[in-house]
Amino acid sequence: MPKANIKIYELLKRVRENKPLIHHLTNWVTIYDCANIVKALGASPVMAHAKEEVAQMAAISSALVLNIGTLTVDFVEAMKIAARSANAKNIPVILDVCGAGATDLRDKKSFELLDEVKIDIIKGNSSEIARIAGENVLTKGVDATSVKKDMAPVAAELAKEYKCSVALTGKVDIITDGKRTYYVENGSLMLTHVVGTGCMATSVIGAFAAVEKDLAYAAASALAVFGIAAELAAAESGGPASFKEKLFDAAFSLDHKTIDEMQQVFLL
Repeated sequence: MPKANIKIYELLKRVRENKPLIHHLTNWVTIYDCANIVKALGASPVMAHAKEEVAQMAAISSALVLNIGTLTVDFVEAMKIAARSANAKNIPVILDVCGAGATDLRDKKSFELLDEVKIDIIKGNSSEIARIAGENVLTKGVDATSVKKDMAPVAAELAKEYKCSVALTGKVDIITDGKRTYYVENGSLMLTHVVGTGCMATSVIGAFAAVEKDLAYAAASALAVFGIAAELAAAESGGPASFKEKLFDAAFSLDHKTIDEMQQVFLL
């Protein structure tokens, strides 16, 4: 499989120069870390959840990140209001289907969002994406369970169905718009030992989607940058606590040379 000829650092440079506002309606457990990873990369996070203000906030943002990790019915209604506002201004909307496949409510609300507003990037782990694609799978809380299928074509069909891009995270990340499929092999096992790294990855995708209209390209670049930062952090950490601290430092310090040398992004 050929290595993708993509200029990942150029997108990160745009994030740092433009400092896009990334509006989040996200997981309350991980909200602090999502804000910090976006800030470390150079973008500007805002965490506005109230139905009374989400439309206004979405309208002045450069990307909207939705995450159903700690969903409630009212929270999802606020997401719909924000998304409609973003849709009206062609602002990219990223949906993390966190925990899809674990409960009926999560499945129902994921499909409501996909059916009632325009989602530009669907992000999830293998079992979450499989469930949204119609497979009969069970997610273990918010952790992936084994899916006995080649997920690349499943993700591609899902992308075609909703006319969006799909970012599937795992040992190898799969990003597709239904026509092209990127494989990102950057990352560290240490990511699985820290709560919220999946949510943080979604926020990074939001920051990159804010500065690049080719959303599959943006998502692949974002996950490569996040994965490289994780590799650097893992090399210097002794466990989950120090890893998390060093992850922010690594993301903040990434340079052109490091990204070019370490990126493992392949295009099919």
